[in-house]
Amino acid sequence: MARFRRKSCITLIALVLLILIVTVVLKALVPEDSPFNSPGGAKLFSGGKDRPEVRQDDIKKTDVTKMSNSAHSGKNAELEATLRKFPPPNYYLHTFYYTWFGNPKFDGKYIHWDHPQLPHWDFKVAQGYPQGRHSPPDDIGANFYPALGAYSSRDPSVMEAHMQQLRTAAIGVIALSWYPPNMKDDNGEPTDNIVPLLLEVAHKYHIKVAFHIEPYKGRDEINMLSNVKYIIEKYGEHPAFFKYQTNTGKLLPLFYIYDSYLMNSEQWAKLLKHTESNSIRDTPYDAIFIALLVEEKHKMDILTGGFDGIYTYFTTNGFSYGSTQRNWGSIKAFCEDNNLIFIPSVGPGYIDTSIRPWNFKNTRNRINGKYYETSLSAALEARPDFISITSFNEWHEGTQIETAIPKTSQTVYLDYLPNKPTIYLEITRKWAAIFGGERRRWQE
Repeated sequence: MARFRRKSCITLIALVLLILIVTVVLKALVPEDSPFNSPGGAKLFSGGKDRPEVRQDDIKKTDVTKMSNSAHSGKNAELEATLRKFPPPNYYLHTFYYTWFGNPKFDGKYIHWDHPQLPHWDFKVAQGYPQGRHSPPDDIGANFYPALGAYSSRDPSVMEAHMQQLRTAAIGVIALSWYPPNMKDDNGEPTDNIVPLLLEVAHKYHIKVAFHIEPYKGRDEINMLSNVKYIIEKYGEHPAFFKYQTNTGKLLPLFYIYDSYLMNSEQWAKLLKHTESNSIRDTPYDAIFIALLVEEKHKMDILTGGFDGIYTYFTTNGFSYGSTQRNWGSIKAFCEDNNLIFIPSVGPGYIDTSIRPWNFKNTRNRINGKYYETSLSAALEARPDFISITSFNEWHEGTQIETAIPKTSQTVYLDYLPNKPTIYLEITRKWAAIFGGERRRWQE
């Protein structure tokens, strides 16, 4: 009997050990993310009919998705870390942006960097100045030299660098120089096909894109309607496409119209007045249209043409009625009296003698940033609705705030010394914060 009990005891111990060994082995074979390792895991398998059928190709797709998502989240984390280094974008601060530059790597040739030296309209005067084209990359049509070199506007890395500079400056909106598809300026190539990628890169950096419609050949109220429709239908749903909420609660695109005075007020009224039968108003293509104010008489033309606001573009103080800073107070009063938006344009200086060698009288020295700060201060005194900066990268006219570097070559270039290449981005950033604070104060 004792022998039987001993045998039973040994058998029981052996059975317990076997169960323990099997349990340990099974646990080792189960992946860490298995539902069995979760207290609630069993619920995933209760009821066989609800359990999905897993096929081999589904497993491969899942693995690929996991890897893709992991890489994507890694890029997102890196981008978010980059964005945290920048100040928040001020969407009331706009800058004019140009995509007409090209180089052999991306465009097969230099575009715009080889800008010709334009002759004076007086033949006798013209004879006293050089003529011909610039020869990049060392000799470009600009008085300053870009830190990115003679770049192509199509280069994705240039777009990325530009967006980072814009965010450094706290600029929220670029006003993109735009010609209709297959149309171009006198010295460039069509650029509308650059817009899709530009919108994508801008969106990554939380920057918005408005359109600065240039005076393309044959511009009139009929093709303006067609082109506004084109822009809104093709780009209007993109998250980077700039829209502004009006006082009536409408969310509308905003268009700057360069050289708007080239069309008379009767033509503009057909497009912009509510009373006209072919008006764009209260249609899916309605927008905020901002006219260029050059001469004082243009104020009434802008009003009777049905525009929504005024901008001044030129940065040479005293060059035009609109660009003369002492006039901004009265222009703002006119806008307030007539329910118009006022957008003064400021800039760091002006020099275009690389392409207009006879135009010294319109040069405005940067004075190491003082000219720019004076312009920004004058704009704030007028209590504007927005401020526009001329420009981010209009290199031909020396109005750029983009980074520039000293350049040694046979062509003599100006530079930002003794300041850093980022000096004008930093000044912009400072005034973006001041403008934001003033706007909040004005609304109290």
